[in-house]
Amino acid sequence: MGKLLEVKDLKVSFHTYAGEVQSVRGVSFDLDKGETLAIVGESGCGKTITSKSIMRLIPTPPGEIKSDSQILFEGKDILKMSDKELRDLRGEAISMIFQDPMTSLNPTMKIGNQIAESLIIHRGMNKKEALEEAIKMLKLVNIPNAEKRVEQYPHEFSGGMRQRAMIAIALACNPKVLIADEPTTALDVTIQAQIMDLIKELQNKLGTAVILITHDLGVVASVATRIQVMYAGKIIERGTTDEIFCNAKHPYTWALLQSVPRLDTKHKNKLYSIQGTPPDLLKPPVGCPFASRCEYCMQICKEEMPEVTKISDTHSVQCWLQHPLAPKVEAPIVAGGAE
Repeated sequence: MGKLLEVKDLKVSFHTYAGEVQSVRGVSFDLDKGETLAIVGESGCGKTITSKSIMRLIPTPPGEIKSDSQILFEGKDILKMSDKELRDLRGEAISMIFQDPMTSLNPTMKIGNQIAESLIIHRGMNKKEALEEAIKMLKLVNIPNAEKRVEQYPHEFSGGMRQRAMIAIALACNPKVLIADEPTTALDVTIQAQIMDLIKELQNKLGTAVILITHDLGVVASVATRIQVMYAGKIIERGTTDEIFCNAKHPYTWALLQSVPRLDTKHKNKLYSIQGTPPDLLKPPVGCPFASRCEYCMQICKEEMPEVTKISDTHSVQCWLQHPLAPKVEAPIVAGGAE
């Protein structure tokens, strides 16, 4: 049986007055039915551009998805679909929760009408049926007084409730793939946990596959099946959640893990901070993109991009430290852990 979604050698550039910005540089991954894949990395690494490419939401111009890229959904290339096929795909087969619910929701439309809109388009419901279904969806995402809330506008909802409404809109047509782009941004930690629990609960109920885009490894610890670490437009490490948290091999992944606050800390340690800045993707480095910020950088790291090293059937990394002739380096103790 084929994969539900396959992204092959995705390259996305933006043509600016300063030149071509190579935002995504050869990203490949796949997604199985019902699993959660997390794509993790700091702001500007290409996570959101990757997710918008799947939905064909890259503005052209200035954006350009290179012709040798492929995005296959159930074996059919999304990049070759007609406008009508894309309209049928979006919302019904693949849905997306965008980063900021306040700007993603229409401030002039009632929440119920915004949920009903996709039901009318994709399921052929009349307005009355669609609004009844909208009430059910609001109840499904645990919004109280759904019959009343369906008649309210986005500004009458709290931040957490707006995010729940976005999830209700995304799941209204029971899509096969849900892309959640930073679904907990700007929410306090209690609401963050509730939103992540809700996504996990709905996934179990509906069997939806989820791509979770985030900069915070702590958010995905209990939700993701697999994790891919992205840096400067490339996937530099991928593995199961256990492999990434317990046996990470790339210095950038180590740095991300060290920057996650821990509840079991015995000392008031400062969180780790990565020095320096990401490379300029107008002129991407020829070697490892993390070389200029890496504590373990060798000369070859600056001169040549490392090959993919397989650690296991599910775990791989691109780092010269994994070369047989490289000096042995122990992964640092995660900040907050017992020493």
